[in-house]
Amino acid sequence: MAALSNLEAYLARIGHHGEASLATIHRAHATSVPFENFESSAGRPIVLEPAWLEEKLVERRRGGYCFEQNLLLMAALTSINVQEVTPMLARVSNASSDEPGALNHLLLRVVDRGEEWLADVGFGARGLLDPIPFVVGAESDQSGWRYRLVERHPAIILQTHQDGAWTDVYGFVPQPAPMVDIEVNNWYTSTHPSSPFVAGVIAGARRADRCLTFYQFGEPTFVEREVGQPEVTSVVSPDDVPSLLAERFDIDGVTLNAEGRAVIGGESP
Repeated sequence: MAALSNLEAYLARIGHHGEASLATIHRAHATSVPFENFESSAGRPIVLEPAWLEEKLVERRRGGYCFEQNLLLMAALTSINVQEVTPMLARVSNASSDEPGALNHLLLRVVDRGEEWLADVGFGARGLLDPIPFVVGAESDQSGWRYRLVERHPAIILQTHQDGAWTDVYGFVPQPAPMVDIEVNNWYTSTHPSSPFVAGVIAGARRADRCLTFYQFGEPTFVEREVGQPEVTSVVSPDDVPSLLAERFDIDGVTLNAEGRAVIGGESP
């Protein structure tokens, strides 16, 4: 991944101030760029070219899903001369099924100043605030949110602690993912009819003290979890969806189509 064409614009987009580092960029990006799938839910392709990612997420201040967000982060870390950044593919855990899922998540293994980290700003509400040490068994407390890596050979599992128990987030085999595999899995995730990123609308926002999720597969639904608290789920009136996404998720320009589905229209590569 090449460096960003405009690092300063990216840092302004994520509200970053001061000296840029892996830790400061990660938290600023995670808490400012929303997770959203309005392109794939409208049948538009997800483009991973660096120029397109900067134009969409930085210049137009849109959000994106994991492939977009973590490739943008990878370019940003390259821009500040982080020692090594390697993309890897993961399977998101599904508590309702024992069948393995698709490799539909992208994360980063980062080597910075001789130390290894797992970096991921593209998971949405349950995602990391900060990089976690790439060490099996190491636990990370991030403003009250707890994460750890466990081994389930041959995979490594990212877990989060919530509702009194450790819960799987995703699992991955720690091997580099070549760009051709990233492109294929991005295409599958964003175009296959059975993919949730095609079948419905999903948005997420990460804050230091809470995580927010919106989804619309039927009735629009809003989920909020404050740190250390159980999640609260509520059904949203369709008329309130655009203002909810603008005010709580920083996603502007949402309207409802003829079927009452949330859309951001008129945008294509």
